[in-house]
Amino acid sequence: MALLELAMQGFSIFGFILFIVLWFMHFMSIIYVRLHLNKKSGDKQPYSKLAGVSLLKPLKGVDPNLVSNLETFFELDYPKTTNICKENVPPHIQISKVGINPKINNLMPGYEGAKYDLVWICDSGIRVMPDTLTDMASHMTEKVGLVHGLPYVADRQGFAATLEQVYFGTSHPRSYISANVTGIKCVTGMSCLMRKDVLDQAGGLIAFAQYIAEDYFMAKAIADRGWKFSMATQVAMQNSGSYSIAQFQSRMIRWAKLRINMLPATIIEPISECFVASLIIGWSAHHMFRWDIMVFFMCHCLAWFICDYIQLRGIQGGAPCFSKLDYAVAWFIRESMTIQIFLSALWDPTISWRTGRYRLRCGGTAEEILDV
Repeated sequence: MALLELAMQGFSIFGFILFIVLWFMHFMSIIYVRLHLNKKSGDKQPYSKLAGVSLLKPLKGVDPNLVSNLETFFELDYPKTTNICKENVPPHIQISKVGINPKINNLMPGYEGAKYDLVWICDSGIRVMPDTLTDMASHMTEKVGLVHGLPYVADRQGFAATLEQVYFGTSHPRSYISANVTGIKCVTGMSCLMRKDVLDQAGGLIAFAQYIAEDYFMAKAIADRGWKFSMATQVAMQNSGSYSIAQFQSRMIRWAKLRINMLPATIIEPISECFVASLIIGWSAHHMFRWDIMVFFMCHCLAWFICDYIQLRGIQGGAPCFSKLDYAVAWFIRESMTIQIFLSALWDPTISWRTGRYRLRCGGTAEEILDV
């Protein structure tokens, strides 16, 4: 009995620590968004002296929003935009297979022909503002090797779009921002401005062709060489025209599989989600203070729900395009999906991405599964 009591006491202390950590992440993320995102920062470099940038954009298939997304890049207000477009959109591109990662295969011709010292790898589903590249380049100071944008989602129609916007405005940025503020290198490859010479020192893009999560390993290679990261004040605005609840769920499962494969500690990730965390913390409050577990659970979830909405408004730069009722429904469904997504990721180690299927290996490498 003494051992059981000791274990319960230890678990209650764990719940208390979990409470402090998670709410520290909440407040840190909300404050960072309010102070840093969607702000007009003064140029750290004179406009005329901004470095040349080679734009690398992986294009495959035809997305309904592809043309409108690409048009925004031709409207960039940047000293050398015309040269970028001319040099990186050749009329004929021969894609050679240098590894299992289809994105790297797609980017290799552009990378080998890149003229400038900075390369901007930006997915085809991203749309930009005229000053997006200026904002990113202004953050590329002497000691910075990579500038990245916080992933978010453009306003679109339908509940699936609301679900995506709620996720990328609440749960995802809370972890993403908290990691970067505390010194953990957390980067997605949707929109990244990098020093080409540093990538070349790491072996060039071809060195990352064996990984599915190439963005993680490119960022790691840059960090290992002593370079700092900086987050742009503008978000990386995803604007895919093909989206659904099933596609969102599949994407979340794929990302969970990659995190588990590269960072085994991700196995404890579910305890950072609202409902699971509220149960653990509620039990701890009951054990330590004899508070009612269900009352605490409901109050804790409500506080979480409100803070997520505050953060969402901060990233959006105002009220979202959907109603508070839509937000409530999407938030509840997204939070309810987390355990199922995590278990699905554990159940099957293979992933489907673009036109291929891959089997993940420990350490982040993968092998393509060929149909016999």
